Amino acid sequence: MCGIAGTLATCEARPVDFETTLEAITLRMETRGPDAGGIWIAPDRTVAFGHRRLSIIDPRARSDQPMHSADGRYTIVFNGEIYNFRELKSELEQKGRSFRTTGDTEVLLAMFAEYGEEMLPRLRGMYAFGIWDSLHRKLFVARDPFGIKPLYYTLTDGRFYFASQVKALLAVPGVDIREEPAGHVGFFVWGSVPEPYTLFRGIHCLPSGSSITVSRGGYTTPRRFASPVEEFSRYEPGDLPRSREECFERVHAALEESVRMHEIADVPVAIFLSAGIDSAMITSLAAERTRNIETMTLGFDVLRGTEHDETRLAALLADDLGLPHFTEFVDRGMFATHRERVREQMDQPTIDGVNVYFVSWLAGQRGLKVALSGLGGDELFGGYPSFRQLPKTVRALETIGAIPAAGRGWRVLTAPVMTRFTSPKYASLLEYGGTWGGAYLLRRGLFMPWELPEFLDGDLVREGWRDLGSIEQMNALVKPLKRPHGAGKKEQDFLRVSALEMTYYMRTQLLRDADWAGMAHSVEIRVPFVDMALMRQMAPLRASVYFPGKPKVAETLPRPLPSELLQRPKTGFHVPVREWMESTPDRGLRMWARYIYETLNPARAVASDVHQLVRSA
Repeated sequence: MCGIAGTLATCEARPVDFETTLEAITLRMETRGPDAGGIWIAPDRTVAFGHRRLSIIDPRARSDQPMHSADGRYTIVFNGEIYNFRELKSELEQKGRSFRTTGDTEVLLAMFAEYGEEMLPRLRGMYAFGIWDSLHRKLFVARDPFGIKPLYYTLTDGRFYFASQVKALLAVPGVDIREEPAGHVGFFVWGSVPEPYTLFRGIHCLPSGSSITVSRGGYTTPRRFASPVEEFSRYEPGDLPRSREECFERVHAALEESVRMHEIADVPVAIFLSAGIDSAMITSLAAERTRNIETMTLGFDVLRGTEHDETRLAALLADDLGLPHFTEFVDRGMFATHRERVREQMDQPTIDGVNVYFVSWLAGQRGLKVALSGLGGDELFGGYPSFRQLPKTVRALETIGAIPAAGRGWRVLTAPVMTRFTSPKYASLLEYGGTWGGAYLLRRGLFMPWELPEFLDGDLVREGWRDLGSIEQMNALVKPLKRPHGAGKKEQDFLRVSALEMTYYMRTQLLRDADWAGMAHSVEIRVPFVDMALMRQMAPLRASVYFPGKPKVAETLPRPLPSELLQRPKTGFHVPVREWMESTPDRGLRMWARYIYETLNPARAVASDVHQLVRSA
């Protein structure tokens, strides 16, 4: 895991002090790569790269970056891991290529030299990288299909810049920091800033599974080379399992392979273990091969003995599997101590990630650099309540949803009462609940868009909500998902909800939170359930009538999980932000969102007393 940066002149631009600018950019990403750092500037000073390294695979200095190909034509900066690099390396060696290192960076560089951008579908991993081709004078930038690794870019004063963090690009002289309405509105609607937006007009997020090419004439629009949602239908009828036993065998084989691939490292690997089925399955799958892997669990003092306490069951599973286990409890005082650092490290505003921040802190305290997480399991196996709730909501309200005026009228009439006594979402039930996109907004939305003018400029809200087009985009996302071969409406609904959860909640919040929260402590978080090769293997299995929903998917494991863990009701990983902020008049995540927004965007304070209220909690 690393922090990357680069710049290329797209026209005859004024001279730039590359050393000072790149040093400032990379310095802001120091926790992403504390082990090594480097800056490379081309002799003609048109292109330059910067890098911060967290050494995990081939940790010796020979794999430091920026890295050049043996012939000097290509130069790369790379953030992430290519899990199938050994197989790719063997293939390239058969083609006559030789290697100086044992890491994946050189393999990625050689893959581009051999195949160009056609290499992208063949990469298995999480990545964001930039490659400079000195012969064709082009910069190629790409990001992995799920968007596990971040990449942001800006065009400022005739120069293209990219980096792993928004805050890093704020070091670029002259970058346009005017408010991006879609970014601001998107944060309050979703609790995180949806790609391709940021809070700033001049800084953009490269969409997941996309690439761009930059040259003297400018840069191309992002080209999508992969989409997890499209994998849902990329299988033949003959790929469906013919029995429950076959389905279970294939599920286990696919999951075991993914966990094994994600354990590849030249440093110790740990597991973030909760009381949930997803991390428990990863732990059990890893324990099939080794007992030499640490597990760790985060607990909160205020939740001891409640249904939200994860620690006891996690310790029970680790003991059952014979794995070393460590637990850390966080109390209100520790939260207060770390609160400012949490805010500083999150890069873009988000209402989540506090739990990942603290468990990553625990890993960092133990000197660990790599940890596996169960993130993505709920999206893959259908673990969220949304898999049951969304289809029912849409079916019940789709008739009245066809009359938009009726839903808006109901909202206008009932909103004053609803917002006073219950969730404002109930006022929007008839307005949004009759479509997949609208129902998903009700499920995952933090604020309803009509609430935002209470504390944001009305013109900004209108422009931002229009540009987001959230409901229209979500409806368009699920519309092509036809009923799978040999399956019924239930399986079709499953795929629709999974597509929404993966594209929105997982991609723009969970994965981004895992990145910044882990990198705050120089810990690389790997997600075996968020893997394109696994998705391809699981597509026909998920669509099958034999596919075991959660928690029965755990039955595919050779060694059963403890029954107490399997029978535990799903509660989610609860972080007691509400309890820690209980003395404030507007409690919980909505208050936390307004605090985060103000402190990350001080030019637009949404309430003059928010900061003081939170500090007094």
